[in-house]
Amino acid sequence: MEIDDQNPASTAAESPETLPGGENEELDNPAEPTQPAATSVIPPSIVPAIAPIPPPIIRPLAPLPSRPPLFRPPVTQNGELRTSDSDSEHDELAPSRTAPGSTAEYEISEESRQARERHEKAMQEFLMKRRASALAVPTNDMAVRARLRRLGEPITLFGEREMERRDRLRSIMARLDAEGQLEKLMKVHEEEEAAATGGTEEAEEEVLQYPFYTEGSKALLDARIDIAKYSILRASSRLERAKRKRDDPDEDVEAEMDWALRQAESLVLDCSEIGDDRPLSGCSFSSDGKFLATSSLSGVAKLWSMPQVRKVSNFKGHTERVTDVMFSPVNECLATASADRTARLWSAEGSLLKTFEGHLDRLARIAFHPSGKYLGTTSFDKTWRLWDVETGVELLLQEGHSRSVYGIAFHHDGSLVSSCGLDALARVWDLRTGRSVLALEGHVKPVLGVSFSPNGYHLATGGEDNTCRIWDLRKKKSLYIIPAHSNLVSQVKYEPQEGYFLVTASFDMTAKIWSARDFKPVKTLSGHEAKVTSLDIISDGQCIATVSHDRTIKLWSVNSKDIQTMDVD
Repeated sequence: MEIDDQNPASTAAESPETLPGGENEELDNPAEPTQPAATSVIPPSIVPAIAPIPPPIIRPLAPLPSRPPLFRPPVTQNGELRTSDSDSEHDELAPSRTAPGSTAEYEISEESRQARERHEKAMQEFLMKRRASALAVPTNDMAVRARLRRLGEPITLFGEREMERRDRLRSIMARLDAEGQLEKLMKVHEEEEAAATGGTEEAEEEVLQYPFYTEGSKALLDARIDIAKYSILRASSRLERAKRKRDDPDEDVEAEMDWALRQAESLVLDCSEIGDDRPLSGCSFSSDGKFLATSSLSGVAKLWSMPQVRKVSNFKGHTERVTDVMFSPVNECLATASADRTARLWSAEGSLLKTFEGHLDRLARIAFHPSGKYLGTTSFDKTWRLWDVETGVELLLQEGHSRSVYGIAFHHDGSLVSSCGLDALARVWDLRTGRSVLALEGHVKPVLGVSFSPNGYHLATGGEDNTCRIWDLRKKKSLYIIPAHSNLVSQVKYEPQEGYFLVTASFDMTAKIWSARDFKPVKTLSGHEAKVTSLDIISDGQCIATVSHDRTIKLWSVNSKDIQTMDVD
């Protein structure tokens, strides 16, 4: 039948009136005979299908919308209005929005409620962290302590470091800000700060008037004046000599250098002598070249006559190993440095003249000022010190290296001193003012040796990176890098008269001679069977002495048949 295929809603729309029993009558058209039969048969079959319609209305659930859990207020998240947690919630509420007459809602489960609470708690913690990071926290540790004190918190906890203390202050300020107390507290503290600052302005001005340096003694001032007078004369003489060589047509510097390099190239092993029962650590020629002094890890220094290398005397007195020895440039006195934290001054006969005490750790190298009046020592206490040779008084305690200071050398004019250390740094100091005039950075490992060139403007350094660097003091930068050895460079020295060549000693059991003109290798002195620890060059450049851990002293001299005389002022 056509009536069975029709929708009840459309039937109700077409009929002018709907009967309570579900029967439809057309009052204006009674002539059709089939309508009564249809109406009498349809009600029993249609009534069961229409009967379930009332339950979806669910009139007893009408008060459900008044329950608080079903109508949650919108949550604000990051400044945006959030009305639901997920897309599924929109989908569930969609039927209720599309049906205005329906007031049905879905009840949130316990798991969803706990998940929402956890999410809200995590968001609150996240916002708290953001707020804490946005707060201005002092970076100075003293300011952090002061702020903690004003906030009534402990300024430090057991085992707490600077960064941990700053993080604790940040979290405290964030907590107070969340409780609404930060602005009030900070206002009070700012007022207290302003009051305290106003009362201490005069005291701060007085503090700023103090010098930032440490004032030296009267003896140091006199020494600086004496060094300045001495260096001016020496520098003037050096410059006059350089001008004469430049302007005099009879002076041929290149020929002189070629001759000196040929002499250095002809050096051969002339003598080898056992110096001690323990490894040797240092050696030094006297100013006239008649004596050679050596130091040993046995704690004894020895004096040898030249050129036969015969022992003259022993210098006993140190309680630990002797690390270096140096002859005075003006007389036959010599100084030794030791691991017993002292330096000692000896006469050529072996008698003790002075003891220099003051270092807090073992000494490394030692050097005399060109005037012979002052002595410089380096130590593993990260300082180098200047001593008065006549009185034995410590004139200067100089810091500046972050690690142990190892090497030291004085400028030939006497105005500058260079120190090098295990911090891979070499520094140049002005003895007349006490200032650090240059910091020579370039070595990647500890610097162990340093030497000034007689020309006055070149400086050589050698270190554990197996290289020797040449520095130009005028340009304040590295001039040349010599890949000198296959092991660390333990000592480096310029030829003392003109600086035409320099010599490096290394733990690769060799010493090498390099041209000061183009820094090319001239000669390799091979013969030691262990690490070469130190070297020295005689004043005329005709002989080189090396000492080693193999306990031997080796002299490298020019063959007598190859010696040629040449006047060099």
